[in-house]
Amino acid sequence: MEMFEKLGEYAFLACIVIAVIAGIAAGFAEYSAGWVALALVVLGVIVGLTTITEEEVTPFLMAAVAFTVAGSGGWFLVINEAVATLGTVINAIVFNIASFVAPAAIILATKAVYQLASKR
Repeated sequence: MEMFEKLGEYAFLACIVIAVIAGIAAGFAEYSAGWVALALVVLGVIVGLTTITEEEVTPFLMAAVAFTVAGSGGWFLVINEAVATLGTVINAIVFNIASFVAPAAIILATKAVYQLASKR
């Protein structure tokens, strides 16, 4: 089991690096984000299946909701009025992290619902 936990930790770190680099690139260059999104979703599935313990499920799901809300609204784009492309970069980074945590959150929420349903 230790090997899977390490895999999940590395997947999490890779996700953060990919999210930040792709977010910075979004502010300065045109690129296709499809492959980045696919990589983040796959890494999210790995983390959802291997890394999050039972005690960490609720805090992780709350953080996932926060990232999803923050990443979906384009809330940071107003910063572009003060500093060109900074809002775009921040918004892209948050959106990329949301793309990573969403599949992990779906897996963990499904497990939680199953556990709640099986207790009756």
